[in-house]
Amino acid sequence: MYSFCQWLEGRGWAMGLHQSLWMFPAIETIHLFGIILLVGSTSVLDLRLLGLTMKRESVSRTAGRLLPWAWVGLAVQVTSGFVLFASEATRCWQNSAFRIKMAMLALAGLNALIFHVTVYRRVGSWDEAAVTPVGAKLAGGLSILLWFGIVAAGRWIAFLE
Repeated sequence: MYSFCQWLEGRGWAMGLHQSLWMFPAIETIHLFGIILLVGSTSVLDLRLLGLTMKRESVSRTAGRLLPWAWVGLAVQVTSGFVLFASEATRCWQNSAFRIKMAMLALAGLNALIFHVTVYRRVGSWDEAAVTPVGAKLAGGLSILLWFGIVAAGRWIAFLE
């Protein structure tokens, strides 16, 4: 993987980004907008799953309104994150905060997948309930913890080796 990181970092566009005074911060700002879309929308849904907000709103209606924004945020995150990674891939790959962030991203994706193929498949039976099933609460709580951890680890990349 390290050799791939060296190759990626050596691409002209990646070197140009790394050496540019304003491009890296501009793309990092776009990355932050992706965080706002993704973590903001998923957090509202997670709070609904935990039964802490919007108790009169059905879970499926809440998900229907928020998940499209989460998908847009994820697309922005993946695209801008890859570009940022490419500009300093070898440093990132060796960085413990980056590795923690990637592990938490994988866990967040797994958590969402498990939730959608198990608990959410039966949403019709608990959609309007103010109190959601334990599985929904666990998925929502874990999601919030993981996404906030991902944001924190992403910030720490600049300061840890």
